[in-house]
Amino acid sequence: MIFVLAVVAGALIGLSLGALGGGGSILAVPVLVYLLDQSPAQATTGSLVVVGVTSVAGAVAAHRAGNVLLGRGVAFGVVAIGGAAAGAKASAAVSEDVLLASFALLMLLVGALMAWRRLGHGDPTRPDPDKKRPGLDDPIISFSPTFRCACPRALKVLVTATAVGLLTGFLGVGGGFLVVPALLLALALPMTYAVGTSLVVISITSASALAVRAGSGTSPDWVLVLVLTIASSIAAVLGARLADRIDTDKLQGAFTLLVLGVAVYTAARAFPALV
Repeated sequence: MIFVLAVVAGALIGLSLGALGGGGSILAVPVLVYLLDQSPAQATTGSLVVVGVTSVAGAVAAHRAGNVLLGRGVAFGVVAIGGAAAGAKASAAVSEDVLLASFALLMLLVGALMAWRRLGHGDPTRPDPDKKRPGLDDPIISFSPTFRCACPRALKVLVTATAVGLLTGFLGVGGGFLVVPALLLALALPMTYAVGTSLVVISITSASALAVRAGSGTSPDWVLVLVLTIASSIAAVLGARLADRIDTDKLQGAFTLLVLGVAVYTAARAFPALV
């Protein structure tokens, strides 16, 4: 039964990552803790494996479909590595109750932001017709023929990439809910490219955070993590292929309700443990 739960949960995580470029990773930790009976420390480590491998699978499928700007994704991911390393080290310094409560707070925030955007407020996918947006080929920093820096954009990328890295390392999430808006706003990528490129970023941050956690002595049940990862990876490939064909707006709406429900449940379980 537990393996069936892992397959179903993995499919849901992968579908979200592949079709929406993020969001699914926020479910990996609650799935590992409450459905697969892992400790919070084990879950945040195992989540990095699930999210990282799934993102690689989704990124490959998205790249074949022509929806990935590889150079921009790699650059954003490299900037985020420092935050991921710092977050992974910080997670080892806090108790498991604090770790799970922090994750519950993050889930509540993400669920609220998703619902806010669903209601039509602050949606970065809706372009401002009065605002000039830079082109896809416009560099942020260039040295030839003379030095040129689009510093406001560079600052946006630095701050957002570092925040994504910190969350990835500390809580074992991919940060797609931050990466996609960042790629939309800071790099002015169209939505289709932002979704695919975000998977490259998540792959890099997850791998770097996992490398820092290696040898920490906290190991999840690798068999369950493997089952969850395989199911998630297959679903991510299907989600990436279906991204241009399915109604992602309806999918995102349903996923928002799911995230809010899991967030409330996680908070109800995590917060009393702090008292």
